[in-house]
Amino acid sequence: MINTFYYSPGNELRSDIHPKEFASLLQNPDSLLWVDFSGEPDESCEPILTGIFRFHPLAVDDALEETHTPKVDDWGEYIYIVLNALSPETEDPLKLEMHELDIFLGRNYVVTHHDTPLAAIEKIHQACTRDTRYTSQGPDHLLYKLIDELVGEYMPIMEALDDQIDQVEDEVLTKAAPDTMERIFALKRSLLTIRRIITPQREVLNKLARDDYQVVDPRDRIFFRDIYDHLVRLHDLNESMRDLVTSALDTYLSVINNRMNEVMKTLTIITTLFMPLTFVVGFFGMNFFAAEPAQLAWTSNIAFYATIASILALPGLMFWWMRKRSWL
Repeated sequence: MINTFYYSPGNELRSDIHPKEFASLLQNPDSLLWVDFSGEPDESCEPILTGIFRFHPLAVDDALEETHTPKVDDWGEYIYIVLNALSPETEDPLKLEMHELDIFLGRNYVVTHHDTPLAAIEKIHQACTRDTRYTSQGPDHLLYKLIDELVGEYMPIMEALDDQIDQVEDEVLTKAAPDTMERIFALKRSLLTIRRIITPQREVLNKLARDDYQVVDPRDRIFFRDIYDHLVRLHDLNESMRDLVTSALDTYLSVINNRMNEVMKTLTIITTLFMPLTFVVGFFGMNFFAAEPAQLAWTSNIAFYATIASILALPGLMFWWMRKRSWL
């Protein structure tokens, strides 16, 4: 699908423009043309990108491959930017999906390309139809709105992960179940995914805020600096959350080890308490009623009751002795 918006001073905002009109509309330096390729096949995008907008084939190949980390390339009359959007999976909210957004920014146009629908793009589409300020302040300001909306979607994801971390920390101390370990590693993977996006994307915004590009108005750099500050805070928050997850993992392993130690301690106590009983019954053979040859002294009632008394008393005495030495 190709979505288009065209703004010209003094005229109403146009949409659904045919690609044949792109070349003539680009002749007006005071206008703004936004072309958005959403899930459009490569064979439909490439002729427009290379033939009408005359983008370099290397930049077009990068945009169509969808395999790049965030970056910004300066091609003189236009800049090529790669950004990433995030969205949680519907089946597992702890797993995040990355979606690449490729942007070409020129003096009077913005071209975006993405394989899957993006919520940020849809919101800007709706905002452009309601408010002309999105398109009347130039292409670099429209780019700022796009990136700001894209980065703004990171915060709800971070808050959801923060809530999950709080739940995991409570579960680690109450019930350290095997699924708790799975959730901890899922959180680590999600935070690592966010880190792989935020770190290079922060550098992209730093370049847009500080470097001198022909197609970026110096007065608009402050807007990109504001997004850069947001990414810096998100990066710091991500690092803090990664430390919390690592701490939760260490606590989980410690709880599991303590639980295992308690189990081994209980089994050791049982074995120790029955050890003297095993010795007594093994030594005498417990042949009170059919000793061969007959041992009247050792099979009398007194010997029988004395043996029973020792069997009952020895575990109690050993238990008391262990308690006295603070072993229990």
